[in-house]
Amino acid sequence: MNVRLVSHTPDPEKVVAIAARQCYSPLGAAELAEGLSDEKVGELIRTILESGHMSPTEHASFTFAIEGVSRALSHQLVRHRIASYSQQSQRYVNEEGFDYVTPPSVAANERARRIFEEQMEQARDAYRELVALVPREDARFILPNACETRLVMTMNCRSLYNFFERRLCERAQWEIRDLARAMLECVRKVAPRLFSWVGPPCEMRGYCPEGKMSCGKVEAASRRLIAAADLAKDNGEAGEAGGE
Repeated sequence: MNVRLVSHTPDPEKVVAIAARQCYSPLGAAELAEGLSDEKVGELIRTILESGHMSPTEHASFTFAIEGVSRALSHQLVRHRIASYSQQSQRYVNEEGFDYVTPPSVAANERARRIFEEQMEQARDAYRELVALVPREDARFILPNACETRLVMTMNCRSLYNFFERRLCERAQWEIRDLARAMLECVRKVAPRLFSWVGPPCEMRGYCPEGKMSCGKVEAASRRLIAAADLAKDNGEAGEAGGE
């Protein structure tokens, strides 16, 4: 898997801060940008994240080039509807000798790996034969979900929050979870404050929407949140006592 951030809104954190400021100011955007220090940008971002006032984050967009992932992953990816996708076409691109993604569980099991690789070779052979007999757009019907694909994807910041919440969860499929981690690493390099507080619900809010399908991490996360709250309370009480 290869994930690159190929483009993004220039100075995305400042753009989000200006948008947040606009909601409560009679001034125009140009005037709001004047004198907007980096410290103030951080303060405004922190405020909107804590308040849940997320609409300003929609003004910052990020474009990724994603390669070496399976069609199984791309089928999941397009379920995130507030995004733009441009994917390598199996209708126009010849897939003879296609590369494929091998799941870790298959790679770790010798017999499973042998069965898997044999089936991939059979699919390649069948595709070559079909391409000589029917249009490529029909021959592609025999290609497996494991077949590698490439795509370019653009999401705004708010959509990325939703994506990371869903796909960093331990219940998410392993490949798209790896993609989410790689994407988060990319965006944190250019907008660390915007993406300082992202992750699955168990880590962010101390609850799990998976119900009986929960992985169990929520219990550990809840204990950490309670401990953090207790520590903050103790520090606050100590400060008050010192003030007296």
